[in-house]
Amino acid sequence: MRIAVTGASGKTGWRVVQEALGRGLEVTAILRPGSIAPEGLRGARIERLELQDSAALRLALQGCEALVIATGARPSIDLLGPLKVDALAIRAQTQAAHAAGLKRVVLVTSLCSGRLLHPLNLFGLILVWKGLGERWLAESGLDWTVIRPGGLKESEENLEAEGIVFSGPGQQESNSIPRRLVARVCLDALQTPAAIDRIIEITSSPAQPPRALADWLAS
Repeated sequence: MRIAVTGASGKTGWRVVQEALGRGLEVTAILRPGSIAPEGLRGARIERLELQDSAALRLALQGCEALVIATGARPSIDLLGPLKVDALAIRAQTQAAHAAGLKRVVLVTSLCSGRLLHPLNLFGLILVWKGLGERWLAESGLDWTVIRPGGLKESEENLEAEGIVFSGPGQQESNSIPRRLVARVCLDALQTPAAIDRIIEITSSPAQPPRALADWLAS
């Protein structure tokens, strides 16, 4: 199986690539032209392009069976950045997926996505645009899953002691989760048919007993 990962130079994206390679998947890592390729992309096929370049994106997705969208707006003086990255670029990627014959998409957004009254919206209405990106994906006709993680942690110590708290949309508002666990959930969702057409919120805690995504969905 070959998957594509956009935002592959980001802190969550390269972990998705690394975890996918560790599971024996072939990976196309899609980066912006000026991005630095992290060490975690070693072993992946690297494609450099702008997401608005529909022809280049379609070609990069050719031969892939699934797409993990790990793009996300970064703090910037450009207050239109979240609109461009978290909404318009999501629509561009769904259109390219259709054109390339790719059906399965997992999108990483954030807890509270779509909410208007939230402090994070001081940064270019970021949660509003994330919610719009989610809606466009859900209306795209693709087999989609949205993963909404809590606050993202860089630490990878004692990961096995962190149980993941799964919930449906609008049920979690705070707490955090290591990026590595987010990457693993994205890949678990790709391999779990019951995750299709679902919004899944995730945080983690040492007090939470370990539980697989498939087991939570089955319950």
